[in-house]
Amino acid sequence: MRILTLILVLAAAGAAAWQLVPSNEDHGRTITVGTTDGVTSLDPAGAYDAGSWALFSNLFQSLLTFDPGGTAPVPDAAESCAFTDTGLQTYRCELRSGLTFPSGREVTAEDVKFSIDRVLRINSDVGPAPLFETLEAVGARGNTVTFRLSAADATFPYRLATGAGAIVDPTRYPADALRTKPGADGTGPYRLKSYTKDKSAVLTPNTAYQGAVDGTRRPVEVRYYTDSAALDRAYKAREVQVATRQLPPETLAGLSASDPDQRVSESDSSETRNLYFNTRDGSPLHDVRVRQALAWLIDRDRLAAGVYQGTVDSLYSLIPAGINGHTTSFFDEYPTQDPGKARELLTEAGVSLPVSFTLSYGQGRGAAAEEAAELKRQLEADGLFRVTVKGYEWTEFQERWADGKLDAYAVGWVADYPDPDTFGAPLIGTGSTMNTGYSDKTVDRLIKEGQRYADRGRAADDFSELQDLVARDAPVIPLWQRKEYVVTDETVGGGQDLTDGTGAFRLWRLDWI
Repeated sequence: MRILTLILVLAAAGAAAWQLVPSNEDHGRTITVGTTDGVTSLDPAGAYDAGSWALFSNLFQSLLTFDPGGTAPVPDAAESCAFTDTGLQTYRCELRSGLTFPSGREVTAEDVKFSIDRVLRINSDVGPAPLFETLEAVGARGNTVTFRLSAADATFPYRLATGAGAIVDPTRYPADALRTKPGADGTGPYRLKSYTKDKSAVLTPNTAYQGAVDGTRRPVEVRYYTDSAALDRAYKAREVQVATRQLPPETLAGLSASDPDQRVSESDSSETRNLYFNTRDGSPLHDVRVRQALAWLIDRDRLAAGVYQGTVDSLYSLIPAGINGHTTSFFDEYPTQDPGKARELLTEAGVSLPVSFTLSYGQGRGAAAEEAAELKRQLEADGLFRVTVKGYEWTEFQERWADGKLDAYAVGWVADYPDPDTFGAPLIGTGSTMNTGYSDKTVDRLIKEGQRYADRGRAADDFSELQDLVARDAPVIPLWQRKEYVVTDETVGGGQDLTDGTGAFRLWRLDWI
């Protein structure tokens, strides 16, 4: 994916200030980062969300990783990896020698096998097991790890490069259950010194690290805030030097290039936000015509300009701009707001008006509450729907949608990897992570066909057809695509490399100026 990055260097000294070498006394000082992204679990088998994976990318290694702005995985814990057959069903990696866990144990190919098998065996409701849906078996011999796939899957290396592929120490993690003891034992560029849930994670450089990461690796403390307003207050009070994901829209919209006390990185992002519907029998949104009526009423531009004050862009595609396969399928199907067409569909469906349902969201996630209130206003404006808005603490919110207990729910999605496939099966495939109950054989077939191309550009046609089908069935409605912002005070550089909207959180690139 091409990431177009605009760096606004606000110090009077200009861009050269980013390259200043920190003094020796700064080497041991801790850089403090603030975020509203929560951590579901410290165990890689038990989390599939942006906040948890941000931490995993610093504490654990996968065999592969992504360079900043990169579109193809590169070796990290592996020395090399490649498909060994033209059918894209056997993938083999040679493990890098000399990797050690915090206990001092040397990492083996068996440890890699254990880690992947464990994700599948535990199969947590909020874990990443669905990413390995094509994985049939893992073999380990010497320093070689071999993955045998049930079908051609050119995207498997991309999946292996995510938090789902994190390598853990078998002596510290049970094989068939999530770890309950505090701490994290991986081989990433950092080690976890201390962790207080919903409060902070203190990271120290892992001096034994070997892999693809390059950077200063200063000590870092990540502080977690309950909402954007709390993060904004902390940044303005100088309690944190770095603020990201997410400051309030009004703060982001008001950033000024004339302010000498901070630096701002603004970049395009592959993070999207969608409105998902429970399509199961008994749900008030089971009938496709009811969901189509909703699609005719939503005004994305008002959300983007009003609630988010121009810090997001309206989105009419499951796949965001900048990723191969991006289309305008939802604009083509529902080009403007039309309450008349919505009423016709509801009349045809034979439902009583107004149709009542609950719209849920995760509390503390940016402007989620304000967004839900605006959606409620839009959907109720013509008397066609009655919407009850309900916010949940993040972990409970995940559990409720995993249990199929929500009618409609707005969720942000950060790309697992820079490929259209990450917006396919996890969002709208049968048994998807988003758990809408939606299932369509043609959609599933197109997802599988899109995975078989080694040349990923050839998957675009399959994903275009897929999105046309999804726009007509409307189990999900795309809302917007985020712009990525990282704000640092005048003492810290490297904010422009911290994140590129693909889930990586490169704390090792931060440094004192």
